[in-house]
Amino acid sequence: MSGSDPLWLFGDQLGPHFHGTTGNRDREVLLIRSAAAFARRPFHRQKIHLVEAGIRRLAAELGDRARIVDAPTYTAGLRRFGRPVVVHEPGSHAAEALVRRLQQEGLVTEVLPTPGFVRSKVDFASWAKDRRRFVMEDFYRDQRRRFGVLLEPDGGPADGKWNFDHDNRRPPPGRSTLPVPAPWFPVEDDVDEQVRADLDKAERDGEIQPVGVDGPRRFAVGQVEAEEALDRFLDHRLATFGPHQDAMLSADWAMSHALLSVPLNLGLLDPLDVVRRAEERYLSGAAPLASVEGFVRQILGWREWIWHLYWHLGPDYLKRNELQAHRKLPRWWRELDADSVEAACLRTALAGVRDRGYAHHIERLMVLGNHALQRGYDPAELTGWFATAFVDGFPWVMPANVIGMSQYADGGIVGTKPYAAGGAYLNRMSDHCGGCVYDPKKRVGDKACPFTAGYWAFLDRNADRLRGNPRMRQPLNGLGRLADLPDVVARESRRNRF
Repeated sequence: MSGSDPLWLFGDQLGPHFHGTTGNRDREVLLIRSAAAFARRPFHRQKIHLVEAGIRRLAAELGDRARIVDAPTYTAGLRRFGRPVVVHEPGSHAAEALVRRLQQEGLVTEVLPTPGFVRSKVDFASWAKDRRRFVMEDFYRDQRRRFGVLLEPDGGPADGKWNFDHDNRRPPPGRSTLPVPAPWFPVEDDVDEQVRADLDKAERDGEIQPVGVDGPRRFAVGQVEAEEALDRFLDHRLATFGPHQDAMLSADWAMSHALLSVPLNLGLLDPLDVVRRAEERYLSGAAPLASVEGFVRQILGWREWIWHLYWHLGPDYLKRNELQAHRKLPRWWRELDADSVEAACLRTALAGVRDRGYAHHIERLMVLGNHALQRGYDPAELTGWFATAFVDGFPWVMPANVIGMSQYADGGIVGTKPYAAGGAYLNRMSDHCGGCVYDPKKRVGDKACPFTAGYWAFLDRNADRLRGNPRMRQPLNGLGRLADLPDVVARESRRNRF
């Protein structure tokens, strides 16, 4: 009977909304540490640490209720466990296919809906039916109405506006750091020490080939830690989250960002509970609406949207390559060799990935993604890199973010235009350009900014493919007025240093 069968949890299903709800709280919990899970691809060392520490932390919290099984694969682990299990919907197409096969073999008796997202796949399919394009703003407003978040008594949006994006795009404040309280960071313990020792051995033995530097751990891996990180953000940093969330500072990687993507994506926090608690800060006057709305949009809008698009668009979505970008990721990119990069913005973002497995959303989209778009990196390979090199990257997270939003490889299913930008944008939204060897105003010569020149070279290469997009009419008209365009294109085709 499935009602008494043990509950098998994946490493991104670690919170009490997975194992502590009615129907689940009395089940035995199985946690499988598959040797194959991190052996096939070069994951960031800190990401492996976070997942491993999270699994061990949950086992310790649950005590006799939990059992960890080490095995070469998940299937071998289930057979070693010796009893049928129930499982929540997993977070990847590959894991879903595995669960279906295990169900046919009788090793899985029931697949439960995931509590890691607030909207079911059935509900999303109904919303998406007959839509040719999937505009996040449409979905987000529907989410707000459906769950009654930040609404006036008449059902309209709080203060009459659905979106405060315009208020949340201020450039850097003219100082090297934001004057905000520090984020929450964990204190490592014996679990971290043991995980680190085990990963050191696995790397020496060739069982894993990680990238990036090791520790210290910066993100929550247990329920108590996740609650502490959330409370710290809501009580001390949410109020200042909004205005500069799109800005970039060389000396302040965290700024006012929530840094909650890891505990959310490990399944430690219930996303609707996070949204309700943020809404309470607005209702009590503790945080302004623009900041609260911007945060709610990321959780209730963007995160949910990306999850559902992953399933709705299917595995073939990864094959989309509308701009015919086939260039392989360079070695310095794959190895996170930030020290070899001269462009200050790109060096800073890549160093953040190397040192922390993290970069905030504008660094991902407008620095790393923008560079990849301009240089024509293969979008599927790039998607895989984002999924493995980032501590909050999981298979469902990256396809619509990278294939659709960042690289425009789906031809406009997700985004309305390519997110390509030159050095002027980066100069306006960061403090990187002042100390850079390149000049954001120059597109030719030794000091030509690789983003400025790269922007025009990108437009030239893709002009015919983009001509039918009305949002690209003005940039393409500008392209035709560049007298030095042949020189720009020729130089950028030869550029091998950034």
